[in-house]
Amino acid sequence: MESFILKFPSDTQFSDDEFFEFCAANDPLRIERNSKGQIVIMSPSGSITGNIHFKIYSAFVRWHDKYDHTGYIFDSSAGFRLPDNSVLAPDAAFITKARWESLTQEEQKKFAPLTPDFIIEVRSESDSIKQLKAKMDDWIKNGCRLAWLIDPVEKKAYIYKPGDLVATVDSFNAKLNGEGVLPGFELDLSKLV
Repeated sequence: MESFILKFPSDTQFSDDEFFEFCAANDPLRIERNSKGQIVIMSPSGSITGNIHFKIYSAFVRWHDKYDHTGYIFDSSAGFRLPDNSVLAPDAAFITKARWESLTQEEQKKFAPLTPDFIIEVRSESDSIKQLKAKMDDWIKNGCRLAWLIDPVEKKAYIYKPGDLVATVDSFNAKLNGEGVLPGFELDLSKLV
């Protein structure tokens, strides 16, 4: 299923604060804003995807507990305002300590105005792979240093890095590693199914 874009008169745009309030008032919905200022409503993920998220978070937390001095981790409820003015919420994210702590407390409370250093997006049955790949490109264009698109539907993973071609992992019998962005982080894809 494709994401749904809300239609507004062409001269109507939410400010960042208005968009934050709109999202808070509609908390059960998965809402993002693209670089054109359009409000995108996404369908909830299925139960299998929710279970995969939990497994990823568990691996992420274990890594963070060991290396917690390096930065902060976030789940899918955290939205970030990117340089292109979009507000996106990845399924998991990491921001280095220095970058996160350079924000004011007010900036940290809403949609933090920075691109995470690392993100993970997980495809659910209701997601369009074409839209997700375009979103991954947007993450990289806005400064993300490493991004993984995990596709349990096709049992593939895609690794995005600035200036590199997208690397495809064609099976879940592989491990992804955090390279220089998340030293020591490894995700065993076989444990996700």
